[in-house]
Amino acid sequence: MLTDAVGENTLRAIRFDRPEYIPVVFWINPACWRHYPPRALLDLIAEHPMLFPEFDPKSDPAPELEPWERAGTPYTDAWGCLWETTDDGITGSVTRHPLSDWRDFERFKPPDPARTNGMKTIDSSEINQRARQAKSREQHFVAGLEHGHAFLRLSHLRGYQNLILDMADREPRLRRLIEMVETFSAALVNRYLDAGAEIMCYPEDLGMQRGPMLSPEHFRSYIKPLYQRLMAPAQNRRCLVHVHSDGDIRDLADDLVTSGVDALNLQDLVNGIDWIAANLKGRICIDLDIDRQRITRFGSPQQIDQLIRSEVEMLGSPTGGLMMIYGLYPGVPLENVGALMDAMERYADYYT
Repeated sequence: MLTDAVGENTLRAIRFDRPEYIPVVFWINPACWRHYPPRALLDLIAEHPMLFPEFDPKSDPAPELEPWERAGTPYTDAWGCLWETTDDGITGSVTRHPLSDWRDFERFKPPDPARTNGMKTIDSSEINQRARQAKSREQHFVAGLEHGHAFLRLSHLRGYQNLILDMADREPRLRRLIEMVETFSAALVNRYLDAGAEIMCYPEDLGMQRGPMLSPEHFRSYIKPLYQRLMAPAQNRRCLVHVHSDGDIRDLADDLVTSGVDALNLQDLVNGIDWIAANLKGRICIDLDIDRQRITRFGSPQQIDQLIRSEVEMLGSPTGGLMMIYGLYPGVPLENVGALMDAMERYADYYT
């Protein structure tokens, strides 16, 4: 996950243009401000200026919750999907799929991309303001589609099981639904590019704990062409393309690389550091999503330090091609949080 604006060093890392240091991001999920003592988090943030360069101790760092992150308050997005969560700050799940029955398709109307990104209202003035703010700080404007813009959006509309069966059955209406989703997202991509985006992000999840959520054959038939058409306008304008997916995507990674992706954000231990090094290093910028399930949650500070060091040694290079991000969620011991922040700052300078 990239922020709205990044510095020159990030572009150099993606382009294999000898960055000054490995770009590192530490993202704190909003739920953490309810599960940890806020003062403890604030102290850790203040102690790590490389990870939090814009931290203002006088401001409230806890973000306002999005409507789909509010427990006990169901939220209907612009596509008519109903989201619910049980923990403030944690993105909910879709519990009502507006096209679970194909009989509703003919009268279904997609949202207007001039008014919404699919989840909330967004207009051109807001996009242009974000671009101007990036430029005023001598940074590069980063824009992106909403998480779940393609495969997941189709599953939110139809329901996951229905969607997989649609692909297996070669349901003819599925192609029409994909075209509808693509038309909406393509309009957003062009708006962001017109505003001056230099990195376009295409985030969603394609993997499970083991293996992808759809077969490689179905990915190549239905989703890869959609990705390629949505990425083409950015590629044509020499805008860098960044793709995110959680889960095990080893069976899909080569299709993403050959689609012209510049940076791929994928999970480390789920896909395997050895596998990532053997199959992706040097071919694409690896935006490494650091483990949230095993070592950082249950390991020792020493094991955390060794994890980060080994990942940098195996995947990094003085020429670039490596970025690192960690997403903090409730449950990680504060001692481990501090150790992880220390290690990310320490090894960001490994090749300097």
